[in-house]
Amino acid sequence: MYEPKTKVNDSSVKEFIDKVENSGKREDSYRLLDIFTETTGLEAKMWGDSMIGFGSYHYKYNSGHEGDAFLVGFSPRKANITL
Repeated sequence: MYEPKTKVNDSSVKEFIDKVENSGKREDSYRLLDIFTETTGLEAKMWGDSMIGFGSYHYKYNSGHEGDAFLVGFSPRKANITL
């Protein structure tokens, strides 16, 4: 059976952002963290090793494939921040 690699976990969002090498991207990530938290009213959680998500939903396809995903989120990738 398929097991998704990207799952919510208990890793610290702030510790993850603190490790972002680029200072501008790190500052932008904290700004996004504030914006998403204020806008959604939800707590930020780490999804996998590099995605910060807010909220979650369960999906199921007709094929039987199902899983969970965050409602909104972002990831400070090496090249760009992905929303």
